[in-house]
Amino acid sequence: MQQGTNRHRWRTLIAVAAALGLASAGVTGLRLAAATADTVALAATAGCGKAPGLNSGTHTIQSSGQNRSFILRVPANYNNTNPYRLIFAFHWRGGTMNDVSSGGSSGSTWSYYGMQEQSNNSAILVAPQGIGNGWANSGGQDITFVDDMIRRIDDALCVDTTQRFALGFSYGGGMSYSIACSRANVFRAVAVYSGAQLSGCSGGTQPIAYFGLHGISDNVLNISQGRSLRDTFVRNNGCAAQSPREPSQGSGQHVTTLYSCRAGYPVQWAAYDSGHGPAPVDGCSGCEDGARTWTKGEVWRFFAQFGGTTPTATPTTPSPGTTTQTPNPTGNRLRNEGSGRCLDISNASSANGAQAQIWDCHNNANQQFTQNGAALQVMGKCLDAPPNAAAGTRVQIWDCHGGANQQWNLNGNGTISSAQTGLCLDVNGGGTANGSTVIVWNCHGGTNQRWARA
Repeated sequence: MQQGTNRHRWRTLIAVAAALGLASAGVTGLRLAAATADTVALAATAGCGKAPGLNSGTHTIQSSGQNRSFILRVPANYNNTNPYRLIFAFHWRGGTMNDVSSGGSSGSTWSYYGMQEQSNNSAILVAPQGIGNGWANSGGQDITFVDDMIRRIDDALCVDTTQRFALGFSYGGGMSYSIACSRANVFRAVAVYSGAQLSGCSGGTQPIAYFGLHGISDNVLNISQGRSLRDTFVRNNGCAAQSPREPSQGSGQHVTTLYSCRAGYPVQWAAYDSGHGPAPVDGCSGCEDGARTWTKGEVWRFFAQFGGTTPTATPTTPSPGTTTQTPNPTGNRLRNEGSGRCLDISNASSANGAQAQIWDCHNNANQQFTQNGAALQVMGKCLDAPPNAAAGTRVQIWDCHGGANQQWNLNGNGTISSAQTGLCLDVNGGGTANGSTVIVWNCHGGTNQRWARA
């Protein structure tokens, strides 16, 4: 909900797939249209616009003739008009769904491999239970289980069908890899911690965004097995071949490499000085701590970069240790008052149409906005609202042409308004999380519309 000065209102019109008969045609989601609402809707499921049919907790469904269970976490203050990310987190061999959902000895900071903490109520989280505490996927039954969970959740809750993700450690990493192989058209990205080909790879020829993480001293599943999984998607995603740098033993560090790949299908690889574990800590060789690990932040950034239905090529702000982006200290950042985060061009893309969002402030070029007359320039492009954009339209960058839709007024109250329409630069829905989209909206002077040089 947009933050006005004194009032808060919801007025949203939702079109539901079931009401249009699309489910019978095999369509699992559709784009919703927002009328007088102040939140832009994305590709959504039949669960949108109706009372939630599932709550947080343990659920059991029939799949392949068996009772199969999963633990679900629905965001606090769930809003049935907002399509959410859907993240599946798979346990390791001998682990359980309870281990994943609870975070074990690290507690809530490591729940769902840290995705509960990192997503900050912006994602629906699922911890499935494997048969015999593993993911053998015999006859494809575990992939079928995933399909059945998706159908159940899509019907009961509001999910963005372009924002499904999977991650897991060890056997759970093998299961996530299997999903990448067989369900690349259903999931947007996967993250594989210390994985190997353990759950099969049916298909394995389509591109999908892929993040592999592996310890250099792993004596359970050697890092060579993780590299092999990675290289499947280096090929599928049209990435330029390279030999990523990896840390030396005893360094207590990690090195993350971004491949140069086909637009929309990034591959990222993180090697770390540790053994077989998903939660290494820099500066502490061999340590495992879900509260302090860097992996949860990097994986969340990898997932969160896909903030809209149109994917772009590379992560926006990799953590220290990433090897392929160089900060640009020139220019000026624009910090949003409501979120404390900075105006950012998604995934550091300089392509026409790359969209604006907010992200943790840094010194990379995709947050350096310089004023040239009435234009705001970044990475050689101009901040742009499509001509005569209506309230709710996403802001983007485009080749500079001097048109009124690229001219902005920096107002005394901290708002930035379009010279063409008078609409203000606005963080969609008053969002505060990394990846929240930036739109133009009716000016009200709320904190999500106020910006300051930083």
